Amino acid sequence: MQGDKRSSTMTKLWPDANRALDGIVRDGMLLAIGGFGLCGIPEALIHALRETGVRDLTIASNNAGVDAWGLGELLQTRQIKKMISSYVGENAEFERQYLHGEIEVEFSPQGTLAERLRAGGAGIPGFYTRTGVGTLVAEGKEHKDFDGMTYILERGIRADLALVKAWKADLHGNLIYRRTARNFNPNAATCGIVTVAEAEIILEPGQLDPDEIHTPGIFVHRLVHNPMPDKRIEKKILREV
Repeated sequence: MQGDKRSSTMTKLWPDANRALDGIVRDGMLLAIGGFGLCGIPEALIHALRETGVRDLTIASNNAGVDAWGLGELLQTRQIKKMISSYVGENAEFERQYLHGEIEVEFSPQGTLAERLRAGGAGIPGFYTRTGVGTLVAEGKEHKDFDGMTYILERGIRADLALVKAWKADLHGNLIYRRTARNFNPNAATCGIVTVAEAEIILEPGQLDPDEIHTPGIFVHRLVHNPMPDKRIEKKILREV
């Protein structure tokens, strides 16, 4: 980031992730957090969330990170009460807590979870899908037939707080995601009552091509600059030479 980018009267940029979460986090919140595995996770904001010490969190996110990184940080400190996820592998601490009844899990098929986040952001309280019919996912949910086929009702997710990771942003909060790091981030960004984003590159208003913006700044309330994220590889597979 070149110069003092806080000169704009409409800037949403905060000095750091810790101060960006100040006053907007509390015990028992429902959060939507972007990312897929370790790709596109708002790592600085997750770390700052851990530092706040808030507890009994329900988190809607594709997965729970890995041991000691990503959402795995919050598992270590026992700050998560419930996960709404489609995949919870690669995390031994999550497995241990789940098998000991220390954490609750609501499994949601990946496409269904993405649509639940999108629906919440679009003001849609629920929708019907065929995914999960006849499985444990459908237990306790309303069933309805359309054109001779059975569907189940899924609820949209409206989160108290959304944390997302962008590649580029301007001071008004307009966001661009990079390639597969786009994943769940756009849907999470729109479904938060309050949304905080971290970005690698911060630009002045007008420097982003409007046709390339994925999340308009109207959805983003606070912004954090994280120019050197620790982009860890979730699983390394090496071939023998």
